[in-house]
Amino acid sequence: MCCMCQIVPERVLKRLAADRKFSAEQRKNFADTIKIDTQLRRLRTQAARLTRVAGLMAEAPTVAPAPAITVYDCNHGQTLPGAQILNPATSTDPTARHVFSETKSVEAFYAQVFGRNSIDNAGMTMISSIHYGVRYNNAFWNGSQMTYGDGDGSIFLDFSNANDVIGHELTHGVTQYSLQLNYTNDAGGLNESLSDCFGSMFRQWEANQTVKQADWLIGKDIMGPSAIESGYSCLRDMADPDAKHCLAPQPTKYSQVRPGMDPHLSSGPPNLAFCTIAKAVGGNSWDEVGQIWYRSMTGFGPAPNLKMSAFADRTRAVAAELYPNNTALARAVDAGWKKVGL
Repeated sequence: MCCMCQIVPERVLKRLAADRKFSAEQRKNFADTIKIDTQLRRLRTQAARLTRVAGLMAEAPTVAPAPAITVYDCNHGQTLPGAQILNPATSTDPTARHVFSETKSVEAFYAQVFGRNSIDNAGMTMISSIHYGVRYNNAFWNGSQMTYGDGDGSIFLDFSNANDVIGHELTHGVTQYSLQLNYTNDAGGLNESLSDCFGSMFRQWEANQTVKQADWLIGKDIMGPSAIESGYSCLRDMADPDAKHCLAPQPTKYSQVRPGMDPHLSSGPPNLAFCTIAKAVGGNSWDEVGQIWYRSMTGFGPAPNLKMSAFADRTRAVAAELYPNNTALARAVDAGWKKVGL
């Protein structure tokens, strides 16, 4: 189960690193990020494998009443987790305060909306490291903790600025402890899509936005001035995945998905399906539709090679199970998936 769970796809970093309209220093920042990510990918793969093996061997876990939330400072180095910040809620570092607050909010979102106790549903400590590397242009879940780069200040801002990025990456942890999806083919696209769906739901939940009020953008708050000047307002748009304002546009139809495709690309169709369904149902995304997606993600055990068609059919069945008398909801779920060819 390879889980290379960064918010910015490698293909985007490569494109930016080769773009001559940026300075040599800016291009070097992207190239350096790619080198770091290549090494981190190996660590994440091993962490994911250990999760699977531990799940096979473990007895019933000892459940903590609530997760501890810790924040560490890498001080622009690359050793994780870094130096612990003892009182992050009152730290003089605004990034530390913000990461602590938003991680606590993600914990509350999963607890209050879905009844989940932390990432592993057993009170796992939620660890975050900030100020990783020098102008590191990414954020990632490494199989055991969250890590945030400060960005280069031009294309990308501090990656902890965006609450949907925080929700997205922590959801990779939830997926790791539930479906245990591989990071290739359909399963890889679902892996990324689930993180976008729950990251977007979290952003909407914090703002108390309905599906009609939400903009459905992923990564809006990490776009730097040069990215905005170039016409990019986000990484991805769940309502319009192939839009020109996306720094990382995606296909909109399952027929466009190819074997071996980058999961940040193949997540486009299930992203659009979720957004379409949520808009058709109305209200809050985390209510009926969010409950269907959460049960479909966590209620059936590991499925490392789950196909998108099987997940779509699972959500149809779960909708009927959870809301047996809501025919409008069932029709919306079915129509949303059919729109993208599933």
